[in-house]
Amino acid sequence: MITERDTEHIGQLADIAIHREELALFTSRFNEILEYFDILDTVEAVKEEEERSYNILREDEVVPSLSQEEALANTTGPEEGFFRAPRVM
Repeated sequence: MITERDTEHIGQLADIAIHREELALFTSRFNEILEYFDILDTVEAVKEEEERSYNILREDEVVPSLSQEEALANTTGPEEGFFRAPRVM
């Protein structure tokens, strides 16, 4: 069971300001959530008879693509054959 002191500590760890008026509400909500976890703990997991794995990856296929000139055709200011982007730093 979560106490109001625990709720304050959780708020500090999460860097969330919980006002005194909200403390009781948050504490009750935390306890409701933990009650749901208690219910979930009572459910038995169903285990699959046989786990199957499939190769969902495909082989790489070489396909024609755009030339450098075509790729740079719609850019506003290519620089030395490359896309020019704004400086990040």
